[in-house]
Amino acid sequence: MSAESGISTFRDSNGLWENHDIMEVASPEGWYKNPELVLNFYNKRRAQLKEVVPNRGHHILAELEQNFEVHIITQNVDDLHERAGSSKIIHLHGELTKVRGEHSENEKIHWTEDIRLGDLNAKDEQLRPAIVWFGEAVPEIDRALPLVEQADILVVIGTSMQVYPAAGLVHYTQPHIPVFYIDPKPATIFDLANPLETFALSATEGMEKLRNLLLG
Repeated sequence: MSAESGISTFRDSNGLWENHDIMEVASPEGWYKNPELVLNFYNKRRAQLKEVVPNRGHHILAELEQNFEVHIITQNVDDLHERAGSSKIIHLHGELTKVRGEHSENEKIHWTEDIRLGDLNAKDEQLRPAIVWFGEAVPEIDRALPLVEQADILVVIGTSMQVYPAAGLVHYTQPHIPVFYIDPKPATIFDLANPLETFALSATEGMEKLRNLLLG
């Protein structure tokens, strides 16, 4: 969703994320092995947020709130949906603009600057990004599931459908509701009982097409 705003996607460059092995910067093991590397990595991602803006796809989703009740369930950790004006957003994998103590899973502290070794929360715990890493629970999935189960339309945008449990959400829809899948290189969605329409387009192109279809 955010690639067209200039943010590198999670699956870029043969499994590397900004030239880093994923497990070095997105796992508890990587954190305990080299916390300074992890902090520096996310500090750069956080700084990048100040240089990018929402793209047309983000803005269309926000504009659709004028006609629909729109809930966004995102794997992205940026704040571009918020900045585009969407009002109901669940961040499954955490947020770059939030931090927490390394042992305080439910803590969320707003934070826009660099995190450094020695920055502590009120419990004297080292601050770390409030990001869900590999091997960690995805607590927001419990909020996302009922929304998918109750949805009248499901739109899947810009995902490889390889990261679980997020990729499994599509199978919790009611079988009669339409599912729209927008991705320039769409994956195959197996065992889906729903009517499926795939747009092999970028997020912005796909959202333009879907908006026109929904609004007639």
